[in-house]
Amino acid sequence: MRQLAPADLAVAARALLQVPEEARIRCAEMLLSQSQAADAYRKRFGRAHPLWGDGTLESVARGRDLAPAQPMTNSDYLSCMAIVLEAVLSRETS
Repeated sequence: MRQLAPADLAVAARALLQVPEEARIRCAEMLLSQSQAADAYRKRFGRAHPLWGDGTLESVARGRDLAPAQPMTNSDYLSCMAIVLEAVLSRETS
C-alpha cells in the first residue's frame, strides 16, 4: 500500500458507512489488502490495477459505493475513520 494521506482516510470511511456496522472491520481490512495488492501490481507492471487502482487506499475505496461527504461532527463517520486507522495500525505492528 502506498503512503497514507488524509484523503485515503476520508474516502475509506465513506465506503465503510455504506456497509453494516458489524462488517466494517472486515471491510477495512479488505480495503487495505486490496490496496497492498494493487500497489504490488503497479510496481510490477508499471500501471494501475484494473479493479483496485494505483495502490492507494483511496483508489480502492472509490471502487465501492460511497456515502456522501460527512462533517467531522458525524460520530458514525468518525467511528469509521477510527476503524480504518486501527486496521492500518494493526498492520504496522504485525
